[in-house]
Amino acid sequence: MNDECLIELRRVSKAFGATRAVDDISLSVERGTIQVLLGASGCGKTTLLRLIAGLETPDSGEIWLNGERVAGQGAWLPPEMRRIGMVFQDYALFPHMSVRQNILFALTSLNGKLSQAERERHARQMLELVGLAHCSDRFPHQLSGGEQQRVALARALAPKPSVVLLDEPFSNLDAALRRAMREEVRQILRVANATAIFVTHDQEEALSLADTVVIMREGKVEQVGAPQEVYLRPINREVAAFLGEANFIEGLAQGEVAQCALGKLPLAVPMHGKVSLMIRPEALRLTASQDGNAEVIAIRFFGHDQLLRLRFPDGSLLDVRTWGNAELALGEHVAVSVRGSVMAYQS
Repeated sequence: MNDECLIELRRVSKAFGATRAVDDISLSVERGTIQVLLGASGCGKTTLLRLIAGLETPDSGEIWLNGERVAGQGAWLPPEMRRIGMVFQDYALFPHMSVRQNILFALTSLNGKLSQAERERHARQMLELVGLAHCSDRFPHQLSGGEQQRVALARALAPKPSVVLLDEPFSNLDAALRRAMREEVRQILRVANATAIFVTHDQEEALSLADTVVIMREGKVEQVGAPQEVYLRPINREVAAFLGEANFIEGLAQGEVAQCALGKLPLAVPMHGKVSLMIRPEALRLTASQDGNAEVIAIRFFGHDQLLRLRFPDGSLLDVRTWGNAELALGEHVAVSVRGSVMAYQS
């Protein structure tokens, strides 16, 4: 385990009856980074988080934290000894305590190490970090959902944990507040120089928050990489389809290029033979042309952009994302070209 690696999982598995929730996973988390576990409901991401926290015991494999084996091979360090902060879906704030008292409670483990005055000062610093010093005497029910979330994060960060685990923390917020909170939480974690593991099933959330995205499916890790890498170069067709909108068209790969209905396209990874080409809607460029070989048959307008559906003479369909001010109409014919290289998967 190298010095940059804070958490390491070595072939960890966990089953509940006949269901293998976590299946032989090896994974590492570097210090000071935000790693997001992304996958559909039931893929095992929350179980993996609970294993790291010590709320579940692995059936096999080892978990290392800060250079110490905390689970596996006869070792076991209980949750309260792992210096891990948790932020839950429902915030889990004490309703009978003020915001300040909720933070002070998280510092109970530091009794004897900090004086009361030092604990009060640290609690105030935590609330200043999350921008809620003015709410210190309020109770949770007097706060908005976003404010409660920030208090929960401040409480998790207060004891200076080795790592903060966040389990679907924005699931109770509306869409607009979720977007705002994502950026706020990312900035707070950066300022605190915290290491964090974040669980979500929301692709946009994962890509905008993470330094590293871990894509999970059926208890296994499918792909690990930077957001741009997993989005632009998904390892297989299933990951490509899960990570946002994608068009798939058949083609014939000839090394660094593939021939398909859109012409000869450069490949991101050289291949040979029959392939399925993945093309993101935003990678397509449209030009209005009476001689174009595609017809606009549907337009979904979102303001800043729009999603168009095209139909080709052979009946095949293609989705294209353009700027919202692109002046294209239903029934119009267009010429289609592709920006950049595309990923190919063996058919």
